[in-house]
Amino acid sequence: MSRACTEAVHTNATARKASSAIGFLLVLIAAMVPLKILAGDVVDEELNSALRDRPSLLHGEALFDDTCIACHGPDGGGQPNGSVPAIAAQPSNFIIRQLVDYRHGRRLDLRMEHSTGRHRLVDAQDIADVAAYVSQLLPTQAADVGAGDHLVEAQGMYARACVPCHGDSGTGDAGSGVPRLAGQHWEYLLRQMRNVTANREGQRPTFPREHAMLLQRFKDADLIDLADYLSHLGQARDSGITPSPAASGTNGQRP
Repeated sequence: MSRACTEAVHTNATARKASSAIGFLLVLIAAMVPLKILAGDVVDEELNSALRDRPSLLHGEALFDDTCIACHGPDGGGQPNGSVPAIAAQPSNFIIRQLVDYRHGRRLDLRMEHSTGRHRLVDAQDIADVAAYVSQLLPTQAADVGAGDHLVEAQGMYARACVPCHGDSGTGDAGSGVPRLAGQHWEYLLRQMRNVTANREGQRPTFPREHAMLLQRFKDADLIDLADYLSHLGQARDSGITPSPAASGTNGQRP
């Protein structure tokens, strides 16, 4: 066989292998798409079931004592250094969504992924029960607060950008599942906002896109001040600030 024929045969064989590999890859991708859809259906089913289930506060308290208290504390106030958030008085539907997200890899934290495993929270009813118990705990006040240097400016930023969803006093909206921000630890708030603005989407893949876009308008100094303001919110006697009505103007940075 001539050299030209040998090269032609080799080229055709290589092309057939490449074509086969591409074909296999396409088949694999096609097979994975339904699995992804199915996984999404399972997550949504568990979420909707937990939101519908009638909770038991007694059972929720037992689950909290067994699963949550070691990190979040008996009052649900989290850790003083902000490494663990305060969860007391958060809306139950918000807590449910976070627990389901952690369980199914839609929000990442090794401790929470372990705590939401089925060896801890067996089913949707368990999720509903512990969320209901946490939601009725009394609000706590952050021990980890900022320096308080720009509270007035931060109050204006909060009024323009955050009040429409989180409310004048930062207590959120239980009906819509909007979380409470008032009295949350400064370090925790700042870390969450920085994760979003730095596009660390792997940490919270389901974080609302429009919310992320809003936070990305702020400078890092603004985020520091916002977290500071929110950590002080509710400490009116100590910090000299009080919740104010929403200010008019465009969402975004300080004037």
